[in-house]
Amino acid sequence: MAGQYRVPVGERDQVRAGLVIQMISVCFGVSPDELRTRGRLTPSGGRARRVALYLAHVGYGWPLERLSHVFGVSRATAGQGCRWTEDARDDPALDGLLDRLTEAVRDVCDAPRLELSADADLAASAGPR
Repeated sequence: MAGQYRVPVGERDQVRAGLVIQMISVCFGVSPDELRTRGRLTPSGGRARRVALYLAHVGYGWPLERLSHVFGVSRATAGQGCRWTEDARDDPALDGLLDRLTEAVRDVCDAPRLELSADADLAASAGPR
């Protein structure tokens, strides 16, 4: 076997995972590149990635298998990350943050899509009249 088999991940799932990664990056002060790294992370990066897995699992309702494919981790790693984060919600600060982030993820993804026409792009670039 030349390489490890990887399930193709759709663009929509990649964009949604990217949203979660960016939000967690801002809240935890960890680089988005570190959260996307395969393999072992720093302790703070590992905690942040576990929270990102949990947020995608709860916010999008993704099953663990889909979560593992999108984030490029094993199903066991995705499950362990979600369990760790669920247990850590005993901390009121983390619980409140996760409630706010889950609501934000759902609000962004449930917002109606806006299709801009070429005319709108031209008007926006021309500036105020």
